[in-house]
Order: sequence, then C-alpha cells, then structure tokens
Amino acid sequence: MSLLVEADLILHNGRIWRGSSEGICQALAVWQGKVIATGTNVDVLNLKGSLTKVIDLGGRFACPGLVDNHLHLIATGMAMNDVEVTFSVAPTLATLLEKITARAASTQTGAWVQAFGYDQVNLDTGVHPTREDLDRAAPDHPVLLMRACGHITIANSRALELAGITEDTPVPSGGVIGKTDGKLNGLLADNAQHLLKEALPIATTEELIEAIERGGQHLLSFGITSCMDAAVGHIAGFAEIQAYQMAKIAGRLPVRVWLTLLGDPGNSIVEDSWRAGLLSGAGDDMLRVGGVKVFLDGSAGGRTAWMSQPYEGEPANIGVQMLPNDIADKVIKDYHDRGYQMVCHAIGDQAIEQLITSYEKALAANPDPDRRHRIEHCSFVSASQNKRIKAAGILPAPQIVSIHDFGDSYISVVGEARAHASAPIATWMRMGLKPSTGSDAPVCSPNPFPNLHAMMTRKTARGTIMNVSEALSPEEALQAYTEFGAYSQKEEGQRGRLIQGQWADIAVFNNDLLEASADEILSATRCVLTLLAGRVVHEAL
Repeated sequence: MSLLVEADLILHNGRIWRGSSEGICQALAVWQGKVIATGTNVDVLNLKGSLTKVIDLGGRFACPGLVDNHLHLIATGMAMNDVEVTFSVAPTLATLLEKITARAASTQTGAWVQAFGYDQVNLDTGVHPTREDLDRAAPDHPVLLMRACGHITIANSRALELAGITEDTPVPSGGVIGKTDGKLNGLLADNAQHLLKEALPIATTEELIEAIERGGQHLLSFGITSCMDAAVGHIAGFAEIQAYQMAKIAGRLPVRVWLTLLGDPGNSIVEDSWRAGLLSGAGDDMLRVGGVKVFLDGSAGGRTAWMSQPYEGEPANIGVQMLPNDIADKVIKDYHDRGYQMVCHAIGDQAIEQLITSYEKALAANPDPDRRHRIEHCSFVSASQNKRIKAAGILPAPQIVSIHDFGDSYISVVGEARAHASAPIATWMRMGLKPSTGSDAPVCSPNPFPNLHAMMTRKTARGTIMNVSEALSPEEALQAYTEFGAYSQKEEGQRGRLIQGQWADIAVFNNDLLEASADEILSATRCVLTLLAGRVVHEAL
C-alpha cells in the first residue's frame, strides 16, 4: 500500500470486526473522523506519518460503536438522579420503602421524591406498592414511584393532592386510575400518568442538557456511540429540542442521537417541529430528526399491553387500547403524508395488528417503498403479522434485553406459550427483516452485555430459557447492535460498519464478542475504549 494520505489515527494489533460481510482485520486507519483503510498491520501502518496517533489494541476485540436503537436519553440521564429501586437493589417492599425514606430525609420538606425501577412480580409481596405504603415512607413529601416499564406510576397522597386527582377524577381514554374498595390506591397507568404533569416541577433547559450529557457519557462507557431517543417531548415538550441543539453547540452531546418526536394526540410536539422544518432526516450526523412516535398500548408486565387474549388470572383484562382505530389511522396517515418515518409503540398482538393496519393503509394511499416505518417493541407478534410486516417493508425494533430483565414476569402475566414466543428475533433475521435491538433505558440498563446474552441464549436473569430456537449467533447479535440499528435509522451509509468512508465510531472490549461464551459476555466483559469519529471519548484500559 503506497502512502496516499497521512492517517490521523491507526488502531493495530487487534481483532477488528468490520461488519457481517467484511469480517475481521488486524488494523484500521482514520482520517478526518472516518475510516480510510482496513487490513493487515503491515499494510495499514504504511499510512503512519509523523503526526499519526497509534493505538496498539494488544490483541483486543474491536467493532463498530454499538447502536442502542431504542432508549430515552433525557429520561435516562434524569433517572440517574432518582431513587433506584430495581430488583437488584430493592428486592423487597421494605427495602424499597427504606430507600425512599432515606432520600426524603435528605430532601427539603415538601419537595418531590421520585423513584424508578420496581417490578411488582419480583417484589416479595408480588403486588404493586400502594399510596399508603408511600405515605408511610415519606409523609412530608410528594412521592412518585415508577414501574420499570415506565407505563405505571404509584403516587402517594400528597402527590395525588397536588395533581388534583380524586376518586371523582374522570379516567382519561387509554388510561387507568387504580382504586381499591372505591378509594384511590395511587396507581396511575398509561394516559392517566399525564394527570401528574401539571403538578411536577418543570425541568429547566440546563437540567435537560445535564441529563443529555450525563446519559450520553454513561452510554459511551458501554461502547454505545449512537442511540435513538424514543420519545422527545415526553418530559418537557418542545423545550427538549432546544436542549438538544444547545447541548450539541456547547460540545455537551456525547453520542450521536436520532430524535424521535412524540406524536400522541394531546401531547404531540410534531406541529411545532413541522413549523420549524424538523422533518425526518433533518440535522447532521450528530443530531438528526428520526421519526414520529405514537403509543398504541402499555406494557406487558404492567398488564396494560393490548392483547387479543386476557392476562393470566384476569379474564376481563386484555390491556389498554390507547387510541381508537379511526384516530390511529388518521394520525399515522397524517404524519406519513408529511414525510415522517413512523416509529410507533406496540407490544401486544392487538396493538401490533392495529399498527400494521394503519401502516398498510397509509402506504397504500401514499406509497413509499423505502420509508422504513418501525414497530417499537413488537413483542407478542403472530406469524401472520410477520408476513404482513415483511410485505409492507416494516421493521421490527425490539429490546431483547427485556427477556433477560422481565422474561419471568412475562410468563407470570401471559403464560408460558405466549411469553416464550415473544420478540422472535431469529425468525425476523431469517425473514430478512433486519431487526435491531436496544435497551429502552431507563426501563432496562443500557449495559449491552445482558442484551447480547439474551440474544445469544434467550435466557432470563433467573435462567429460564424462552424458546431457544429464537437465539442468535454472536455475529448476528452484533449485526443487530450495529448494522441493523443504523439501517433502521437510514444511516447505513454513514455508520454501523468499519469500512472506508464510514464514521470511525469504534468500541473495544476486554473479551472477544465473537469468541467468548455468552456467560463470559454477561459476567466478565467491559468496554475498555470508545472512539467517536476517531476521537477517544472513553478509556478504561
């Protein structure tokens, strides 16, 4: 190889996975943030000049920076300041309440205390905490306790009072206000959670930027260089767009972000975005407008995902339909006709049915064979629905880590047959649907290793195997985490592989993700180096 250009950076002496077609190489050269050459150590080192930075990988494994294709970046950054009550830190109701009490003791009287991450199935009580539980834990503070799925919040008496919620409050369409013996028990699900918004303190622009920066740095520590923020506007409305732009200008946007605009009727930021010219594809390679998100149901673990068959032990409960069919059709067609890519939330088979039908109608009226509308989660999908997804050019966008974190919960609420068949990612691979993966953080941790483990084994955290025929090979799992994440964002020409002309977004790990066992990946793997556009942005060597 002759010296055509002096590389800015060379990585050598490693096992660098460039992509599913390109395979492994030893070395890679970067110029102006992009890959200019890959190959053997000898060939690539020919591009070394007097100013070239050289990194010896020492035999370590490197791959394209991971793409977390569905998380909530601002919410993740904010949740890092909330009280964590996930199963690993609060397995009992008593422990959960102790953590809330401890936070209240260090919080000004009357100020809000917010906690996140419980799953009632994993609690020792097996049921949701109640308003009275939270009253005992923090009698002098308004308290909100959010379930891990984000679709259920428990409020204490002070929080309900500040929000003006009483036994006589009308239940919003697509929502649930929980009552026991006619009295509020504190549970608010899906659209009913919006009743709390007016009472909560409004996040300042600086707080939003801090959350973006904090959450983004957290992602870099795992080798994640790109993400989708899955509901921009959910916390602070259109102000979140301003916060993202200010973060980018100030150099406080650590990762590439694909913005998904909240499009729910009554809470949409699409009109403001449309007037500002923020259409799908607008922006640059650090911050780009992606699609529009509409919620069509709730969560399976919270028993609010919209199913065709009832939940175990609740013959009258098939979940929550968030939008009537005619409204879903109208909203999705409107956004489709304006040119937006759609990335709608549908977990239960009935919600998936509604969404596929709305997509089919919109595409029939205004064809676009490469729009790449997505189904976020797409958990309880049928074989016949998969065929329609394929025919319509729709992409499934699951979070396979949910099997690791919540698989046993799914079994308890929908039974083994339905739970084991959920999120059939290997089927989607075989069908050529290019499934991606993500974490849905803060619902699950953005830590990619449980996600990779679940894709490769279909094992829950408790060791239950959920249909091993849907397990992926290590390379397929990496492909979902890199190439297909970029593809579903229409960015496959810019990132997702380490080939000439693509961004040098690179993650380096202490274990070989193609050769290590799934258990090693889960328990003994960490990211030691992360590069974004050829710059070292995380180092733990």
